[in-house]
Amino acid sequence: MFGIFKKKSQKEKLQAKYEKLLKEAYTLSTTNRKMSDQKAFEAEEVMKQLEKLN
Repeated sequence: MFGIFKKKSQKEKLQAKYEKLLKEAYTLSTTNRKMSDQKAFEAEEVMKQLEKLN
């Protein structure tokens, strides 16, 4: 119940951003391959940041 006031950690924020970028890359893959590749690249950069935190 009191979890609604809890702030997200840096790791949780990066994981959410990674998932969002992958979802965008997937939806763009059917219409615009270049943008899809860019989103996938951004997602990989976020994953590298996550690995540095661990």
